Amino acid sequence: MKKSRAAPSNRPVLSNRDARRIFLHRHLLSGDVPQFVPDLIERLGFVQVDSVNTVERAHHMILSTRSRPYRQRHLAPPLQRHRTLFENWTHDASIIPTRFFPHWKLRFQRETQGLAAKWTKWQRTGFAEKFDDVLQRIRDDGPCLSRDMAGDEAKKGTGWWDWHPSKTALEYLWRTGALAVCRRQGFQKVYDLTENVIPA
Repeated sequence: MKKSRAAPSNRPVLSNRDARRIFLHRHLLSGDVPQFVPDLIERLGFVQVDSVNTVERAHHMILSTRSRPYRQRHLAPPLQRHRTLFENWTHDASIIPTRFFPHWKLRFQRETQGLAAKWTKWQRTGFAEKFDDVLQRIRDDGPCLSRDMAGDEAKKGTGWWDWHPSKTALEYLWRTGALAVCRRQGFQKVYDLTENVIPA
């Protein structure tokens, strides 16, 4: 009995060398790279904002390894003044081209439902009761840090993720699109109403 031959595969085959070249090119580690920061981030898709600061914060290191002229001061103007970049959530806090913002609206809808249930278990109940107060405070007094909202709200402990209810409300409203990060003070987020941050 003859053995049947396996059907030839139509899948393309890449050599290790070609795969390496494609990977380096896609991650802007070879070839022509945009020097204008918004164009550079758009080619990457986004850049994660990292709190770790051993040598330099990771987002600055990512950009400087792609663009030799890049300096830390080059990120603030498109992010905080020209608003061609905005900060929100991918898998973590990230800097994203503002022209992608309309696509985040579907994400905001999904997060509205999912985070409420998840954070009630993860944090504590009571943060939803702060939504109106937080939004009204920002309408009346302008952008704020989470510490501006804490008042006499006590934390449960000293853990990194132990947020007081107003901080949890701020983060929820940011993750669901009602608030936006207008700038960073040190590394702390400064929150404002989204309509005051994202261009129409």
